[in-house]
Amino acid sequence: MMTRDELEKNIVAILVDEFEFEKPGLTDNLRDDHGFDSIDAIELLAKIEEMIGFQLSRKEKEQAMSIRTINDILDYVEAMQAVKRDE
Repeated sequence: MMTRDELEKNIVAILVDEFEFEKPGLTDNLRDDHGFDSIDAIELLAKIEEMIGFQLSRKEKEQAMSIRTINDILDYVEAMQAVKRDE
């Protein structure tokens, strides 16, 4: 399981490298500030699955649709890791 700091570093790297974000802030609105759309969100979820080493269920992916900021992503991934750890 990754720490929040490790997750943050990896998520920011993905957003910069794969989605060409410039200096993303943890509270930036991904859609409004960076033009992030639902296709981007699906691609990001696939990258997150690779990073954490397990597949997310359809229900878990649907929960991600309310994500607006990098902090939201970090909260979400921490919650998914906790669920898998407890299974």
